[in-house]
Amino acid sequence: MEFSVVLVKPDGMRKKLVGEVISRFEKAKLNLTAIKMVQLTDKILNPWYAHHKDKPFFADLVAFMKQLPVVAMVWEGEGVIAKIRELCGATDPAKATAGTIRADFGGPTVMENIIHASDSPEAAEKEKGLIF
Repeated sequence: MEFSVVLVKPDGMRKKLVGEVISRFEKAKLNLTAIKMVQLTDKILNPWYAHHKDKPFFADLVAFMKQLPVVAMVWEGEGVIAKIRELCGATDPAKATAGTIRADFGGPTVMENIIHASDSPEAAEKEKGLIF
């Protein structure tokens, strides 16, 4: 069974969207198998975002993700990674399709896009190991 790691990011926490995210995923018939609130640290974020380490926004991204505790979840289901990414919408909330989480709640910047979702089974495995 495929799984995805989802984080309600600090901006989503500020906007009190944890229940909304869970509701949308449950309505899509996905199965929540783990959930916890966690304060992200450099020990978690440096390997999590290693693919962005040399980009100019890396330090700002890490600082943003440490602003508040996040809610981390593991969701399972057939094709769950693609389904969740569709429910989330494009990374840039301004480009996200109406009705998606990011279009409905994200912005005003790309970083403030409410939610993280694994983009591949390999990423999900890595992310699950870092948080759970």
